[in-house]
Amino acid sequence: MKRNLIKTVFALTVITTLFSCGDELLDKSPTQFINVDDAGASGALNPVILESTLNGVYSMMVNAFTGGTTDHSDFGQKGYDIYTDFLSGDLALTANNYNRYGDFANLQSTLDFSNNDNYIPWRYYYRVIKSSNLIIASLGGNTAIPDSESARHSLGQAKALRAYAYFYLSQLYQAEYNASEAILPLYTEVKDVEPQAPMSEVFDQIISDLSSAITLLDGFSRTSKSAVNADVAKGLLAYTYAAKGDSASNIKAKNLANEVIAGYPLMDASEVTGGFNNVGTPGWIWGFDVTLANGLDLVSWWGQMDVFTYSYQWAGDKKGMDDVLYASIDANDIRKTQFDPTNDLQPRNKFYNGARVIGGQRNIEDDYVFMRVAEMYLLSAEMSAKEGMDGDAKSTLKQLLSKRYTNAADYAYVDALAGSALLDEVILETRKELWGEGKSYLSMKRNKQMMTRGTNHVFLSGLSIPHTDERLTYPIPRSEVQNNPFIN
Repeated sequence: MKRNLIKTVFALTVITTLFSCGDELLDKSPTQFINVDDAGASGALNPVILESTLNGVYSMMVNAFTGGTTDHSDFGQKGYDIYTDFLSGDLALTANNYNRYGDFANLQSTLDFSNNDNYIPWRYYYRVIKSSNLIIASLGGNTAIPDSESARHSLGQAKALRAYAYFYLSQLYQAEYNASEAILPLYTEVKDVEPQAPMSEVFDQIISDLSSAITLLDGFSRTSKSAVNADVAKGLLAYTYAAKGDSASNIKAKNLANEVIAGYPLMDASEVTGGFNNVGTPGWIWGFDVTLANGLDLVSWWGQMDVFTYSYQWAGDKKGMDDVLYASIDANDIRKTQFDPTNDLQPRNKFYNGARVIGGQRNIEDDYVFMRVAEMYLLSAEMSAKEGMDGDAKSTLKQLLSKRYTNAADYAYVDALAGSALLDEVILETRKELWGEGKSYLSMKRNKQMMTRGTNHVFLSGLSIPHTDERLTYPIPRSEVQNNPFIN
């Protein structure tokens, strides 16, 4: 009997870990992929198998084609970071020789529900949800509190990963927080198709999962930053509360961000111009230690963004900072040097392979960043400014700026700011600091911004567009509409 149980869990591990399973998996929609009857036997029988299953989910975050296609933009979370930076307008497509992002940067893909650009993230995030649900089921279900510490930590990670996936789905496929509007099928168990749940229910589930994860992950000492720990869960929960936008939620977001801040140093000037290629950087909260075993090459974040990698960035699909945003960076700000004004404002001194040979890195070993502590400083300052806590907002913002300037006089202007002007400055600093990291889209949505493109975009140069424009939000993909009878 025990052998059969272990075989069952091992089979689930294989489902989670192997992503090139043939056309059958690649052709099916997320709803069909979720249609699994056997949620698994007790993973407590073999913690090693549970850890292997979790590692499979983490690998899915970085491996190529985990969104179910062979598209060269399909490579996990960092792929969606590029998508969303294009939507916000802070990432400019400055040359379009290979047309990998042409329709997307032209804001056409999001108007067509049959487009792969809409299907890839939907399928990816629902795969994360499905895999997380399998782990949760194997540990006793949503209300279980396992006896063993290792099982509690596994359950905490699975709940946090499920919440992470639902949070991003809620941002990509909905224009803004609307509690009563039905948005996503909500799966907390491995089951057949479900109707779209109201946004309030989706957020309640995200908050419940992350709150539970924080408790379950108490005392968890991870061996790699790829694993979710309590700080990652707190950071995700802070973003979730911030997206709701009400005063009580803003205060909760601020407090959570401050808890995370206490545990990590800010990246200094040498680190923010040091390549963003090492997960061991102390200011990184969550990231992935990429090795040759991951098999990443051209189809990767580095393959799209770094001129010192064999990449589209080097070969002709050039991407740089929006020139109006670049012009807003003070000459004495170290972040001004991250971008090359002689080469389309490419981030040649922010994201780069350490060898610095044009087109040099062929097999990727540079790491991925998912969350760093600077985000929490900026989120805390933003929430403080929204709640009229100007002193807190200024103090927190100036702590970050003290690492970006050598002379305090250069950021003394912050002391004179108040109210909406202070909030606007925090939002602008968020766009500068986190450029290319997939966070400006989240800021655009929660701050209900009108975004205006600069002059260096191949498409729609100078466009002003509100956050509610349908071109800035993904439609539910055709495959889900066809396979889920509850979606109209």
